[in-house]
Amino acid sequence: MQFLQILSRKPGSLEMLFFQIPFCQKQFPYTCLSTSACVYSKKKKGSSYEQVDQEKYKNLVHSVTSYKTSAQTPETILEEDNWLYGPPAKHSPPIKAGTKTPKNWVPLINPSKRILPVSSDSNVPMKIGLQRTKMPSVTHILQQTLSPQQVFYLERWKQKMIEELGKEGFEEYTKRELFHSALESIFLSEETAVRDQGEDDIVAGYLSSVEHVLEDISEVKALESGVHHETLQYLGLVDCVAKYRGQLCVIDWKTSEKPKPFLHNTYDNPLQVAAYIGAINHDANYDFQVRCGLIVVAYKNGSPAHPHFMDPDLCSQYWNKWLLRLEEYMDKN
Repeated sequence: MQFLQILSRKPGSLEMLFFQIPFCQKQFPYTCLSTSACVYSKKKKGSSYEQVDQEKYKNLVHSVTSYKTSAQTPETILEEDNWLYGPPAKHSPPIKAGTKTPKNWVPLINPSKRILPVSSDSNVPMKIGLQRTKMPSVTHILQQTLSPQQVFYLERWKQKMIEELGKEGFEEYTKRELFHSALESIFLSEETAVRDQGEDDIVAGYLSSVEHVLEDISEVKALESGVHHETLQYLGLVDCVAKYRGQLCVIDWKTSEKPKPFLHNTYDNPLQVAAYIGAINHDANYDFQVRCGLIVVAYKNGSPAHPHFMDPDLCSQYWNKWLLRLEEYMDKN
């Protein structure tokens, strides 16, 4: 068959197509819908690529299409980046805040303290009563200078412990007198007292926990003894001053329900130990100086205690932190 004519090509209109059949004089009309006319009659949509600044990216397109394999180097890439986006902004590195230093700095070790010769009764540990004066205690200063975050976590811990142990149980948990008395009896070789204290299940668990630590402690110089810093005007009660593995230390006994294997788990306890060391070194009642500290965390269930030794450098770091807390307290009061 042979097409004769298409009368119209209007989009969406009916079209009459006439065909001429060979050997026939009549024309047969055939009606159909033209869909192809819509395609060819509509204006072609513009490509989004046409809106791109061709001149701006001409060099980049040329570098990509000119080589079968990339011939770019770090230098050319940097050059293109600078051309497209401009040179990188030069930001100076942030200045690290320097370590704050106390305004009224006092050395941890007292350079003017005279060390007396060892006396014959040096085997008897010192036990000086805590002076009741207007001087604030180390514990009070630390409590009054807690950060808001520390206050939040401390209060949450108290509420959790009260829920688990009850109010009476929590008050009993916070009392360490029995445990300290038992340790004092051990250091004074009072076997009867130790046996009596050992009858208490809780105390027995704590004593079992610190048993391996006690093996490394010798030459006890002070037990439950009051100290005060004559220059900075604060006081405290030291648990123990003795040698731990040959190093004279201020020893602080702590109890805990959960493990505290690292020093940072003890929160402000290192500051407390550093404060006691400084007080002893500036207290005329003590004829020796201390450079190290030891925090022993004992557990009620008898699991091995965690001893945290503080060498002289670490003690100096926490001494500076303590001085800052002390200054903060003095400013508030």
